[in-house]
Amino acid sequence: MRLNIFSGLIRKAAKKPEPCTSEPGSVDSKVFKDEELKNEKISRSLKKNVEYLDTILGRNVDAVFREFRLGAGKKENACLVYLDSLTDETRISDNILKPLLLGVAGVDSPGDNLTDVVGKSILVAAEIRSKVYNMQDVVSEILYGGSALFIDGCEEAVITILKEWPQRPVDKADVEGTVRGPKESFNETISVSTSLVRRRLRTPNLVIEGLNLGRMTHTSVALAYLKGVVSPGLLKEVRQRIDRIDIDGILESGYIEELIQDDPYSPFPQIAYTERPDRVVAALLQGRVCVFTDGTPMVLFMPATFSDLVQNPEDYYERYHFATMIRLIRFLGLAVALLLPSFYIAITTFHQEMIPTQLLISIAASREGVPFPALVEALIMEITFEALREAGLRLPRAVGQAVSIVGALVIGQAAVQAGIVSPLMVIVVAVTGIASFMSPSYSLALALRLIRFPLMFLAATLGLFGVMTGVLAMLIHLAGLRSFGVPYLSPLAPLKISDLKDFAVRAPWWAMHKRPSELAKRNVRRIAPDLKPQPPSESGDEKAFASGDGSAGPNTRTNGSAQHDKVRTPAVSRAGSKGGGGSGQGA
Repeated sequence: MRLNIFSGLIRKAAKKPEPCTSEPGSVDSKVFKDEELKNEKISRSLKKNVEYLDTILGRNVDAVFREFRLGAGKKENACLVYLDSLTDETRISDNILKPLLLGVAGVDSPGDNLTDVVGKSILVAAEIRSKVYNMQDVVSEILYGGSALFIDGCEEAVITILKEWPQRPVDKADVEGTVRGPKESFNETISVSTSLVRRRLRTPNLVIEGLNLGRMTHTSVALAYLKGVVSPGLLKEVRQRIDRIDIDGILESGYIEELIQDDPYSPFPQIAYTERPDRVVAALLQGRVCVFTDGTPMVLFMPATFSDLVQNPEDYYERYHFATMIRLIRFLGLAVALLLPSFYIAITTFHQEMIPTQLLISIAASREGVPFPALVEALIMEITFEALREAGLRLPRAVGQAVSIVGALVIGQAAVQAGIVSPLMVIVVAVTGIASFMSPSYSLALALRLIRFPLMFLAATLGLFGVMTGVLAMLIHLAGLRSFGVPYLSPLAPLKISDLKDFAVRAPWWAMHKRPSELAKRNVRRIAPDLKPQPPSESGDEKAFASGDGSAGPNTRTNGSAQHDKVRTPAVSRAGSKGGGGSGQGA
């Protein structure tokens, strides 16, 4: 009996399932494509238009179909379609419904001209389109926060943009914090991000082109550049690479970055990103192209070189003496973050004769009870440190800092006491981790963290020879890398003497007369000559200051000050008096 029941269950399980057929009106019954919506023209029949839109949006809980009759004696029926989750319903009532219900005057007979009068004389809104003839434009505008007005007898719709959705306010920069300089950063709304750039770069030569990417998301993307400064070849190349993107959705600027970079297999970032408006303005002033993406505060700018990734916006706000010192320390920190574990493994494994005797005795004593070779010891600590760093980033901020700090102290001390690692290895890993945090670019820090592990294996197998081989291979790769045609190691390779003023050192502003030569092919001069500050001359101003009569006026200024006054524009003067003004930096 039990055997028969068991065999029956087996036969049921092995039976081929019948295909599932969708009922009419189910979720899978109709899928609308952009080409189909584009070919669907708006009908003169209001009922037909409403029924067609109902098949597209009717199942959405936030879809509103408001049917009414036009006022002032008119007998035409109308319908307003919008999504209440993306629009301001108060403005919908005050600016659209109330004027249409109170009266439509100035039209003697119904027809296509009725939509013109409604759009030009009745509706109260900043953005109105009265010449929309296909359903693709209607649906796109509704999904972007607009409302579509259909009038019976008219074969066109009136689109009104009264969008409103939750957005994060302009806040402080989280990733690129500075002590001196602007504190605000972009947010996820593309219109707010572009407005922050417009406020700083008050020139009609600033162009912000709009386009949509993503077959499903239709993400708004903006291309920003400065006319007369950007290279036409660079702008054309950026447009071509973005236009060829064909993907179902763009959720963050990282999608675009990965689809338009030069070398997809290189771990080094070839496109830089920032959340700071002042850095975007500085990139535009150098002749770069910036890409804004709706839904993310990170703005891409290209081309990007290695020097751009090791520069901080604060380098250009402090005086050049301190900026140069900090930049040199930053280069040293990057070298330590990349090479320190490899050097430790190579020297302790193959080149003990390079270590002083007393230090060698201390290292040998600390490693006496450690059962693992230096490579395994380093891998254990490096992986543990990386895990703690990721845990600190993913946990809530208040908990993440405590976990990363306390975890590092407890695990490091416990590992030393257990004899798993030596105390010197804990110091090496800790110094390496601190040095990796000195990178202003998070993407560059990720690349160095990734390359550090192959160098450690080379150090464990070939010693310092393996480390130098790995470093040379990395330098050869960087020398051949390009970012939109610009050499990645410029101005170091190929060597550009004039551009070295802003590479490892930061020359004073009055000495950086020209834009980077690899970027700017026209309008290369960015600062007037003879702006070097100097004390007043002995014959004029000094006597006036000494006498205290205040007779030194504009006519007695030095040549440098007079030249400085000539290059100031009235707009800059007004901005300075109000406390505003743009910021720039060189690279």
